[in-house]
Amino acid sequence: MVGSANLNVMIKAARKAGRSLVKDFREVENLQVSMKGAGDFVSRADIAAEAIIRKELLEARPTYGWVAEEGGAIEGKDPTRRWIVDPLDGTTNFLHGLPHWAVSIALEHKGEIVAGVIFDAAKDEMFVAEKGAGAWMNDTRLRVSGRHRMIESIFATGLPFGGRPELPNTLQELARLLPACAGVRRWGAASLDMAYVAAGRYDGYWERQLNAWDMAAGIVIVREAGGLIQPMDPKGHILDDGAVVCANEAIFDSFAKVVRG
Repeated sequence: MVGSANLNVMIKAARKAGRSLVKDFREVENLQVSMKGAGDFVSRADIAAEAIIRKELLEARPTYGWVAEEGGAIEGKDPTRRWIVDPLDGTTNFLHGLPHWAVSIALEHKGEIVAGVIFDAAKDEMFVAEKGAGAWMNDTRLRVSGRHRMIESIFATGLPFGGRPELPNTLQELARLLPACAGVRRWGAASLDMAYVAAGRYDGYWERQLNAWDMAAGIVIVREAGGLIQPMDPKGHILDDGAVVCANEAIFDSFAKVVRG
Protein backbone atom coordinates (compact mmCIF):
# COMPACT_ATOMS: atom_id res chain seq x y z
CA MET A 1 0.00 0.00 0.00
CA VAL A 2 1.02 3.64 -0.47
CA GLY A 3 0.61 5.46 2.82
CA SER A 4 0.72 9.06 3.89
CA ALA A 5 3.88 10.71 5.16
CA ASN A 6 2.62 10.25 8.73
CA LEU A 7 1.98 6.55 8.22
CA ASN A 8 5.43 6.05 6.72
CA VAL A 9 6.96 7.73 9.77
CA MET A 10 4.97 5.38 12.03
CA ILE A 11 6.02 2.28 10.09
CA LYS A 12 9.68 3.32 10.20
CA ALA A 13 9.52 3.87 13.96
CA ALA A 14 7.74 0.55 14.57
CA ARG A 15 10.29 -1.38 12.51
CA LYS A 16 13.23 0.26 14.26
CA ALA A 17 11.79 -0.48 17.71
CA GLY A 18 10.84 -3.97 16.60
CA ARG A 19 14.41 -4.76 15.56
CA SER A 20 15.65 -3.67 18.97
CA LEU A 21 13.05 -5.81 20.73
CA VAL A 22 13.77 -8.89 18.61
CA LYS A 23 17.43 -8.64 19.55
CA ASP A 24 16.49 -8.40 23.23
CA PHE A 25 13.92 -11.19 22.89
CA ARG A 26 16.68 -13.60 21.88
CA GLU A 27 18.32 -12.96 25.25
CA VAL A 28 15.21 -13.59 27.35
CA GLU A 29 15.54 -17.37 27.39
CA ASN A 30 18.94 -17.08 29.00
CA LEU A 31 17.43 -15.06 31.86
CA GLN A 32 14.57 -17.40 32.80
CA VAL A 33 16.49 -18.85 35.73
CA SER A 34 16.13 -15.51 37.50
CA MET A 35 12.63 -14.07 37.43
CA LYS A 36 13.82 -10.76 38.82
CA GLY A 37 16.67 -10.61 36.33
CA ALA A 38 14.39 -11.38 33.41
CA GLY A 39 11.82 -8.86 34.58
CA ASP A 40 14.39 -6.12 34.92
CA PHE A 41 15.80 -6.95 31.50
CA VAL A 42 12.38 -6.78 29.83
CA SER A 43 11.67 -3.46 31.53
CA ARG A 44 14.87 -2.07 30.05
CA ALA A 45 13.96 -3.47 26.62
CA ASP A 46 10.52 -1.85 26.87
CA ILE A 47 11.94 1.54 27.85
CA ALA A 48 14.59 1.38 25.12
CA ALA A 49 11.95 0.61 22.47
CA GLU A 50 9.84 3.54 23.64
CA ALA A 51 12.86 5.84 23.45
CA ILE A 52 13.47 4.77 19.84
CA ILE A 53 9.85 5.43 18.88
CA ARG A 54 9.71 8.75 20.68
CA LYS A 55 12.87 9.96 18.96
CA GLU A 56 11.63 8.93 15.51
CA LEU A 57 8.13 10.36 15.87
CA LEU A 58 8.94 13.61 17.66
CA GLU A 59 11.86 14.42 15.39
CA ALA A 60 9.60 13.94 12.37
CA ARG A 61 6.60 15.75 13.92
CA PRO A 62 7.91 17.92 16.77
CA THR A 63 4.62 19.79 17.29
CA TYR A 64 2.52 16.67 17.94
CA GLY A 65 1.58 15.55 21.44
CA TRP A 66 2.58 12.19 22.88
CA VAL A 67 1.21 9.64 25.33
CA ALA A 68 2.83 6.27 26.01
CA GLU A 69 2.88 3.48 28.55
CA GLU A 70 6.32 4.15 30.02
CA GLY A 71 7.00 7.82 29.38
CA GLY A 72 3.73 9.51 30.28
CA ALA A 73 2.27 12.40 28.30
CA ILE A 74 3.64 15.42 26.45
CA GLU A 75 1.39 18.28 25.42
CA GLY A 76 2.30 19.25 21.87
CA LYS A 77 2.23 22.71 20.33
CA ASP A 78 -0.40 21.30 17.98
CA PRO A 79 -3.25 20.47 20.39
CA THR A 80 -5.22 18.58 17.73
CA ARG A 81 -2.72 15.77 17.14
CA ARG A 82 -0.97 13.29 19.36
CA TRP A 83 0.83 9.97 19.14
CA ILE A 84 -0.49 7.11 21.32
CA VAL A 85 2.18 4.46 21.80
CA ASP A 86 2.66 1.06 23.41
CA PRO A 87 6.28 0.08 22.75
CA LEU A 88 5.77 -3.50 23.93
CA ASP A 89 2.24 -4.90 24.13
CA GLY A 90 2.40 -8.43 25.50
CA THR A 91 5.18 -7.86 28.03
CA THR A 92 4.36 -11.05 29.96
CA ASN A 93 4.62 -13.10 26.77
CA PHE A 94 7.97 -11.44 26.02
CA LEU A 95 9.17 -12.17 29.55
CA HIS A 96 8.31 -15.87 29.18
CA GLY A 97 9.88 -16.26 25.76
CA LEU A 98 6.54 -16.49 23.93
CA PRO A 99 6.75 -14.93 20.44
CA HIS A 100 3.44 -13.07 20.61
CA TRP A 101 3.92 -9.37 21.34
CA ALA A 102 3.82 -6.16 19.33
CA VAL A 103 4.73 -2.52 18.92
CA SER A 104 1.61 -0.36 18.69
CA ILE A 105 1.52 3.24 17.39
CA ALA A 106 -1.58 5.35 16.71
CA LEU A 107 -2.15 8.90 15.55
CA GLU A 108 -5.08 10.79 17.03
CA HIS A 109 -6.47 13.90 15.32
CA LYS A 110 -9.17 15.97 17.02
CA GLY A 111 -10.12 13.07 19.27
CA GLU A 112 -10.32 10.47 16.47
CA ILE A 113 -7.78 7.75 15.67
CA VAL A 114 -6.85 8.36 12.03
CA ALA A 115 -3.88 6.01 11.57
CA GLY A 116 -2.57 2.92 13.30
CA VAL A 117 0.38 0.53 13.11
CA ILE A 118 0.69 -2.76 14.99
CA PHE A 119 3.99 -4.54 14.32
CA ASP A 120 4.41 -8.19 15.31
CA ALA A 121 8.18 -8.17 14.98
CA ALA A 122 8.66 -11.82 15.97
CA LYS A 123 6.52 -12.92 12.98
CA ASP A 124 7.34 -9.93 10.74
CA GLU A 125 3.66 -9.00 10.37
CA MET A 126 2.96 -5.29 10.00
CA PHE A 127 -0.72 -4.35 10.40
CA VAL A 128 -1.49 -0.81 9.25
CA ALA A 129 -4.49 1.37 8.46
CA GLU A 130 -5.43 4.97 7.75
CA LYS A 131 -8.90 6.42 7.87
CA GLY A 132 -10.50 5.98 4.47
CA ALA A 133 -7.60 4.01 2.98
CA GLY A 134 -8.28 0.44 4.15
CA ALA A 135 -6.31 -1.90 6.38
CA TRP A 136 -3.33 -4.00 5.38
CA MET A 137 -1.02 -6.70 6.72
CA ASN A 138 2.30 -6.31 4.88
CA ASP A 139 1.09 -6.22 1.24
CA THR A 140 -2.23 -7.99 1.82
CA ARG A 141 -5.53 -6.11 2.14
CA LEU A 142 -7.36 -7.04 5.34
CA ARG A 143 -11.02 -7.92 5.70
CA VAL A 144 -12.86 -9.16 8.76
CA SER A 145 -14.27 -12.67 8.63
CA GLY A 146 -17.46 -13.47 6.77
CA ARG A 147 -18.97 -15.80 9.35
CA HIS A 148 -22.63 -15.25 10.16
CA ARG A 149 -23.19 -17.74 13.00
CA MET A 150 -21.94 -17.36 16.55
CA ILE A 151 -21.62 -21.14 16.98
CA GLU A 152 -19.04 -21.20 14.17
CA SER A 153 -17.07 -18.22 15.47
CA ILE A 154 -14.06 -17.89 17.76
CA PHE A 155 -13.44 -14.90 19.97
CA ALA A 156 -10.56 -13.40 21.92
CA THR A 157 -10.39 -11.65 25.27
CA GLY A 158 -8.11 -10.96 28.19
CA LEU A 159 -8.43 -12.78 31.50
CA PRO A 160 -7.88 -10.99 34.82
CA PHE A 161 -4.78 -12.04 36.73
CA GLY A 162 -3.09 -11.25 39.99
CA GLY A 163 -6.28 -10.57 41.91
CA ARG A 164 -7.70 -7.94 39.55
CA PRO A 165 -11.27 -7.05 40.56
CA GLU A 166 -12.98 -7.69 37.19
CA LEU A 167 -12.65 -11.50 37.49
CA PRO A 168 -16.29 -12.15 38.54
CA ASN A 169 -17.65 -10.16 35.58
CA THR A 170 -15.29 -11.91 33.17
CA LEU A 171 -16.34 -15.34 34.41
CA GLN A 172 -19.99 -14.39 33.88
CA GLU A 173 -19.22 -13.21 30.35
CA LEU A 174 -17.43 -16.46 29.57
CA ALA A 175 -20.31 -18.48 31.01
CA ARG A 176 -22.71 -16.75 28.64
CA LEU A 177 -20.44 -16.87 25.58
CA LEU A 178 -18.78 -20.29 25.65
CA PRO A 179 -21.96 -22.33 25.06
CA ALA A 180 -22.80 -20.10 22.07
CA CYS A 181 -19.51 -20.13 20.13
CA ALA A 182 -16.71 -22.30 18.73
CA GLY A 183 -14.15 -21.15 21.29
CA VAL A 184 -12.42 -18.33 23.15
CA ARG A 185 -8.71 -17.53 22.98
CA ARG A 186 -6.52 -15.58 25.41
CA TRP A 187 -3.18 -14.79 23.78
CA GLY A 188 -2.07 -11.90 25.96
CA ALA A 189 -1.65 -8.93 23.60
CA ALA A 190 -4.70 -6.72 23.11
CA SER A 191 -3.32 -4.95 20.03
CA LEU A 192 -2.79 -8.26 18.23
CA ASP A 193 -6.23 -9.49 19.27
CA MET A 194 -7.71 -6.51 17.45
CA ALA A 195 -5.38 -6.94 14.46
CA TYR A 196 -6.48 -10.58 14.23
CA VAL A 197 -10.13 -9.54 14.13
CA ALA A 198 -9.24 -7.23 11.24
CA ALA A 199 -7.48 -10.11 9.50
CA GLY A 200 -10.42 -12.49 9.97
CA ARG A 201 -8.41 -14.79 12.23
CA TYR A 202 -10.77 -14.06 15.10
CA ASP A 203 -14.42 -13.26 14.56
CA GLY A 204 -14.62 -10.90 17.54
CA TYR A 205 -12.87 -9.58 20.62
CA TRP A 206 -13.85 -7.94 23.89
CA GLU A 207 -11.97 -6.79 26.95
CA ARG A 208 -12.25 -4.43 29.91
CA GLN A 209 -9.66 -2.51 31.92
CA LEU A 210 -7.49 -1.53 28.96
CA ASN A 211 -5.38 1.58 28.51
CA ALA A 212 -5.62 3.89 25.50
CA TRP A 213 -2.26 2.70 24.15
CA ASP A 214 -3.41 -0.95 24.27
CA MET A 215 -6.14 -0.42 21.70
CA ALA A 216 -5.77 2.91 19.88
CA ALA A 217 -4.07 1.52 16.77
CA GLY A 218 -6.44 -1.45 16.68
CA ILE A 219 -9.50 0.79 16.53
CA VAL A 220 -8.73 2.20 13.08
CA ILE A 221 -7.37 -1.12 11.78
CA VAL A 222 -10.59 -2.97 12.69
CA ARG A 223 -12.78 -0.24 11.21
CA GLU A 224 -10.83 -0.03 7.97
CA ALA A 225 -11.04 -3.83 7.63
CA GLY A 226 -14.83 -3.60 7.71
CA GLY A 227 -15.40 -4.47 11.36
CA LEU A 228 -17.60 -2.80 13.93
CA ILE A 229 -16.05 -1.58 17.17
CA GLN A 230 -17.72 0.09 20.13
CA PRO A 231 -17.11 0.79 23.81
CA MET A 232 -18.56 -1.90 26.05
CA ASP A 233 -20.87 0.79 27.41
CA PRO A 234 -22.71 1.99 24.27
CA LYS A 235 -22.88 5.48 25.77
CA GLY A 236 -19.22 5.53 26.72
CA HIS A 237 -15.94 6.37 24.96
CA ILE A 238 -13.56 3.55 24.03
CA LEU A 239 -10.28 5.24 24.91
CA ASP A 240 -11.57 6.88 28.08
CA ASP A 241 -13.55 3.88 29.37
CA GLY A 242 -10.89 1.28 28.51
CA ALA A 243 -13.44 -1.35 27.49
CA VAL A 244 -14.07 -2.52 23.94
CA VAL A 245 -16.10 -4.96 21.86
CA CYS A 246 -15.52 -5.58 18.15
CA ALA A 247 -16.53 -8.12 15.52
CA ASN A 248 -17.57 -8.49 11.92
CA GLU A 249 -20.85 -6.77 11.08
CA ALA A 250 -22.87 -9.97 10.70
CA ILE A 251 -22.38 -11.18 14.25
CA PHE A 252 -21.61 -7.95 16.09
CA ASP A 253 -25.07 -7.38 17.58
CA SER A 254 -25.43 -10.98 18.82
CA PHE A 255 -21.89 -11.06 20.19
CA ALA A 256 -22.12 -7.65 21.89
CA LYS A 257 -25.44 -8.59 23.50
CA VAL A 258 -23.90 -11.72 25.03
CA VAL A 259 -20.77 -10.08 26.46
CA ARG A 260 -22.55 -6.94 27.63
CA GLY A 261 -25.07 -9.07 29.52
